[in-house]
Amino acid sequence: MQFYLDSADFTEIQQAWELGILSGITTNPSLVAKTGEDFHSLIQRICDLVDAGICVNAEVLALDAEGMVREGEQLAAIHPNVVVKIPMTIAGVQAVKKLCQKGIRTNVTLVFTPVQALLAARAGASFVSPFLGRFDDIGEDGVAALEDICDVFIHYDISCKSIAASIRHPVHVLQAAQAGADIATIPFKVLEKLYEHPLTKQGVEKFCADWAKGKG
Repeated sequence: MQFYLDSADFTEIQQAWELGILSGITTNPSLVAKTGEDFHSLIQRICDLVDAGICVNAEVLALDAEGMVREGEQLAAIHPNVVVKIPMTIAGVQAVKKLCQKGIRTNVTLVFTPVQALLAARAGASFVSPFLGRFDDIGEDGVAALEDICDVFIHYDISCKSIAASIRHPVHVLQAAQAGADIATIPFKVLEKLYEHPLTKQGVEKFCADWAKGKG
């Protein structure tokens, strides 16, 4: 399973990129709005930071298919790394088909059922993003939905990749991996927690203490 960072904070993105484990970045309008930065300029800065081939996901804001296609073309023109995020609506799926025909990669977001994921994949989406945390918010099992999506894609040998999104805590990351997700897109604070375990910390402290005693 690959790791993406879910952020629009350029400082966070720089810090996470230096960890050496990222295969992509995802943003969304809510995250970008918090930064106060110009959207297209921010996407350009992120693309300039990361290596060639790293996916940088940027979302359209239009609600109609024609507007989504137009915005998608503008985003894709920023850099070859850009993947255009499209919401899971009728208009969105129509836009995905048109963008696919133009050779533009898309990530269909706000996916909550295997059928939605299948529709997006059949329209030509490169990625679909089931939102785990938002299932939790309404007392439903997002991991089960993710498993079903992965099973359907395997059964029909669908090349579209699944991105476990709306990750709220480290357990979500483990569950996404166990469910068979291709990618988990993770907030920076959660990404940092993946490295932590009290026994690891204790072990490092003991090694250092034992070494100090031996040198003394």
